[in-house]
Parts: sequence; structure tokens; C-alpha cells
Amino acid sequence: MLDFPRWKIAGISLIILIGIIFAIPSLFPKDQVAKWPKYAPRTQISLGLDLAGGSHLLMEADAVDAARQRVTAMEDNVATELQRGDTVIDVSDISTAGGVLSFMVRNPAQVDASVERMRTLTRPVGLTGSRDWDVSVRDQSTVVLTPTSDGQARALKDAMSVARDVVRRRIDPQGTKEVTVVTQGENRILVQVPGVENPEALKALIGQTARLEFKLVDQNANPEEVRQGRAPPGSQVLPMADGSGAIAVKRRVMVSGDQLTNAKPSYDQNGRPDITISFNSTGAKRFGRATQENVGKPFAIILDNKVLSAPNINEPILGGTASISGSFTTESANALAISLASGKLPVKLNVIEERTVGPDLGKDSIRKGVIAAVVATAAVVLFMLVTYGRFGVYATFALVVNAFMILGVMALFNATLTLPGIAGFVLTIGAAVDANVLINERIREEQKRGRKVRDAIETGYREAMTAIFDANITNVIAATIMWYFGSGPIRGFAVVLMIGIVTSVFTSVNFTRMLTALWVRRARPRTLNL
Repeated sequence: MLDFPRWKIAGISLIILIGIIFAIPSLFPKDQVAKWPKYAPRTQISLGLDLAGGSHLLMEADAVDAARQRVTAMEDNVATELQRGDTVIDVSDISTAGGVLSFMVRNPAQVDASVERMRTLTRPVGLTGSRDWDVSVRDQSTVVLTPTSDGQARALKDAMSVARDVVRRRIDPQGTKEVTVVTQGENRILVQVPGVENPEALKALIGQTARLEFKLVDQNANPEEVRQGRAPPGSQVLPMADGSGAIAVKRRVMVSGDQLTNAKPSYDQNGRPDITISFNSTGAKRFGRATQENVGKPFAIILDNKVLSAPNINEPILGGTASISGSFTTESANALAISLASGKLPVKLNVIEERTVGPDLGKDSIRKGVIAAVVATAAVVLFMLVTYGRFGVYATFALVVNAFMILGVMALFNATLTLPGIAGFVLTIGAAVDANVLINERIREEQKRGRKVRDAIETGYREAMTAIFDANITNVIAATIMWYFGSGPIRGFAVVLMIGIVTSVFTSVNFTRMLTALWVRRARPRTLNL
């Protein structure tokens, strides 16, 4: 146990040195670290919302909008299914009045076939025995699809899961920020973004549904009726995004933003900001076919039920890319590109609670946390020095090294330090010497049994190992469970606790054993003052 070859000494020293090097940038302000040489490490620990300040938003799904979008999506599926195969079912315009889908089959002999086709579009809801849509016949010729309550609940749950991921991608498209985006209950999402003190910009980015659609303009609509908000059957009136009026468009979506693979800001030939979008293979085919079949007709580009523009299709667009133009600034084009690239929100989210945490509160928390850590360290050091003498000095060295290694590992993995994380840090400092207490007490017992100095130290370290690892493994299991099932501050506490457990075992066992071995090899003591 006390035979330490040079390679082992070099390995332990190198690990400790790397931990200290990565910890140093977190001890200095960001603007000062930015001036360091390029070869120097600059990775710092990120501060959570409670320490750095930032924005807190609680958003609730609009159940009415979710139901409306579900009906709209089903309408497109129904229209496609009725045209599928060799036998096309001739129906009237599909109605979505009252939140249900209905259409009249013109040929009575095709009613049963249309019902069977509609039933293929429905899905079972878990193990409830019900389906997401009820299909029925009214007045012998009208097929009605009614959304079920179980289907609505399942759809809302799925929509919230997708919405959570979309919100995270919008806030953190590169995946480098430490943000909290979690679902609360069945229809709420909690968002916490450290360092952002402008909740309005955050709400604008998150709240935009970014539902992009391409629809044909209804050229047969009466302009006077359109101004009054009335559209022919199968069409709808939508406002222009620039406030210049309204326009009638076909209800059927030719291509939607669901088929986008990328969206990025760009500039048109006149130097005005616009957005270049790319479709996947399915979207490229649909977009190419739609433009090919409607050359010379106006094609409305619609974002969140507002028409950005309605240019004429001069020629087929077969390359799978297109440009969206409108009254954009550079900033608004960039924000819209992020929203489109991250995907559309499947449900509208309304902000029901917002808070802004200033950095002053965080600075006060950090100051008090540092005071607590210093006081805890000083008390532990004093106890170890008085109780164990030289071995207490080694434990003190291990304690200081452990603190640096915790900071270094957190910086290396860009972990977030929160107020509960500071509590975990202080707790780790107090618990870090547990292993040294077990080792030193075991060495004392071996001395009382008459063992020589070297034998007592070797036996003390060897016999204490089992208890040390068993105790810390149980702590790691508890911290892992907290991290997996917890969120926000709970995760921050668990992360610091897990890192502290690993580093404390390394410093308390390996580092102190190396120091003890070097001392014994050099001094060859005959007695121990423990």
C-alpha cells in the first residue's frame, strides 16, 4: 500500500494539476479571463438563475388552440384519404364547424366506403379501449368525425412533450447554455434562463408558434366580401402581416413548415433581409408539384395565420429551397429563422407567470456561500489538526485540493452552479474528511495492537477501504436518483454532490496515501503521534 512508484506519483500529481488549472478561470471575472492568452483554459462554471439573475417564465398551453390545430391536421388527412387509390370518393367541402369534421358524400353507395377509410385514420388511446376520433353517419349521407376526450388528452400530452423540446431548441439552438425547460403538470412548461433580464424578448422568441404554411390564393373570392371577413366555401380570410388588409386563401395546406430541414437569415437581390428555407425530400416533392401545377397563380406564404406575402408562381420551384420575404429587419429575420429551424410549436403557449431575478441577489448569495464554505473549511481543518497532528495536515491538503478539483471538474463539463449547489459544495467539504477519519482511527487501532509504524499505516488504509467505498457508493446512488428525477435546483445540488464524492475519495485516499508514503520513505518514523 505504501509502495508508490514514480509513475503513480506522477499520475496523481498530473490529475490534481489539471483539476487546479481548470478551476482557476472560475475564480476570476469573465472580462478578465477573456484577455488571457489563447493557450490558457478559459472554461468557467456557469451560474444558475438564482446566482446570475435572469428570467423565469411559466407558460400554459391553450387547450382551445390545441383542439383547433388537431382538427385542422385531421382535415388535411381526410382530404388526402378520400382521394387515395383508384376509387375517389366524391364529397362536398369538408366542414370544421363546432370542432368536428363533417362532409357529405354525394354518392350514397360510397358512404360505407368513406366510413371505413375514416376509421383507418383513427388510433386507439392506450389501454382505455377508446379511440382518438369517433366516426359516425348523420342524415344517411354525412360522415362526422368527433374528437374524443381521451384522444384530446393524449394529443395534448404529446404536444406538450414536443413543445418542451421546441422551446429548448429556440432558447439554446447550439445546446451550450444552461437553461431549465421542464413540463409541470399536464399543460404547463417552466422556463428559466440565467443571464437574460429582458423577459419580453424571451417571450417573443418562445411564444411565436412559427406555424409556416403555403396556400393558394382564392382568386374567385369577392374583394368586397373579403373586406367584410367572408370567404367562399373551402377558403378562409387571413390578415396581411404588414397590416395592409386581408386576403382569401384556400383552406388546404399545400406545404407546411413540418417539412423544413433548415432556415437561415439571408438577403434578397436588393439587400433586404429575408429567410432562406430548405425542405426535406417529402416537402421538396410537394412544393415542386404544387408550384408546377399552379404556374401563374399567387401563392400565399403564411406564418401564424398572417400572410407575409403572396407572390405569383412564375415557374416551378424544384430545388427544394425557397425564400420568405416580408417587412423584416435583420434582427426579426434572425429570430424567425431560429423559430422555423427549431420547429413549430404544436400548441400555443400563454405566459401566466413571469419573474426577473436581478444579479444583486445572486451576488449576495455567492458572498454568503463563500463565507459558509470558508467557515466550514476552517472548522474542519482546526478539528483535523488538533485531533490527528501530521495526518491532519495531510487531510487539510487533501481538503484544499478537493475544493479545487470540484471547481475544475464543474468548469470542464460546463456545469451550472446554483444556490443548492453551493449547499452541496459546503456539505461535500464537511464530508470529505470522513475517509481520513476512518483511516486515521483504523491506524490508531492497529498501533494499539502493537503493529509497527509501516504495518499500522498499511493495514489502516487497507481495512478502511471497504467502509469508505461502501459509504460513498450509497451517496452516489442517492445523488444519481436526485439528478435523474429532479429538476432545476435539485439537479444542481445532485451534480455538485456527485462530483464532490468522486473527488473527495480520490484526494482523501490516493492523495493522502501518497503524502504519507513519501513521508514514511523519507523520515522512517518509529512512532506515530495520533
